[in-house]
Amino acid sequence: MKRNVLFGGSVMAFAAMVLFFAVAISLYGIDGGGGPATRQVKGNTIISAGFPKAELSVAKGFQFAGTQTVNLYGNAEAEQFLFVTPGPGNTVDRFYWLQFEHFLPTNDMKYNYDSTRTTQLGDLSFIYNVMGASDFAAVLTSDPASDGAAMQRLLVKQNLSFPHKAVMVRMFHLPSADHRTELMVIYGEALPQDSTVPVRADGAKLDTESPEAAQLFLEHARRGLTVRGR
Repeated sequence: MKRNVLFGGSVMAFAAMVLFFAVAISLYGIDGGGGPATRQVKGNTIISAGFPKAELSVAKGFQFAGTQTVNLYGNAEAEQFLFVTPGPGNTVDRFYWLQFEHFLPTNDMKYNYDSTRTTQLGDLSFIYNVMGASDFAAVLTSDPASDGAAMQRLLVKQNLSFPHKAVMVRMFHLPSADHRTELMVIYGEALPQDSTVPVRADGAKLDTESPEAAQLFLEHARRGLTVRGR
């Protein structure tokens, strides 16, 4: 999913609905085995014991919606965490999708991204891009084996769905010198139907098509997530 085009966007009215999700603890280590937990969730904070060793805290307005570990095409393993604010009609208004991923020892693949844009979240540096989608939910489910489709299934378990018209900020941090592990942070906002932010089915590249909008949503993403190295 993340190797394809992804997105992030503008805020709709915050719903009064409050979701109560149990605090979950990851059951898998960084190598995907069933050893000691590498990461756990306490309140709105993910505590990561490695790759990277950090604490990532999502703003209070978001509710923890679950975690899972998924295998990606037999090449990599991803530990996913989702925080959301609900919108009207059981859709998600805003969300943080955090994913700790590593390639398996069965291959020699590496993470490589074309973007040269960088931003800082606390102690960690990320490359990023910002995109607008006319139907974000459709993008997620276009490949049933992708990390996006897995995240969609996790959200459905909470009787929620991702917004259709949305903007997404994708950020990637490569914590190891061999570039075989990564932390992906995706921040998204639903767009109102009358929004003038550019969107397309294949993703409008807001960094070049609407730089002011891209910077606005990047700031929204940075504002709601605190990252501290450990």
